Amino acid sequence: MNISKKEQRTLHALAQGGKITVLKQGSKIVVAECYTRDGFHLVDCELETFNRLRRRGFIVSNGGKPYRITRSGLAAVRAQLDNR
Repeated sequence: MNISKKEQRTLHALAQGGKITVLKQGSKIVVAECYTRDGFHLVDCELETFNRLRRRGFIVSNGGKPYRITRSGLAAVRAQLDNR
């Protein structure tokens, strides 16, 4: 499956325990911010990237909680070394 570098970085951060929080204006999502499990803000996650991941079913929000990665998202992300 073709996934851009920004989508790969976002999915990798989510696979390690990150989350995406959204800011809504009415029913429309205006801002989507991705945070790693350590609490750092991921700059590569933009609204366009968020919409593509959500449309493909790689991320989902349950009960108004932040967006997390799904099983199909885990299958789509390529393994990367963790440079800690």
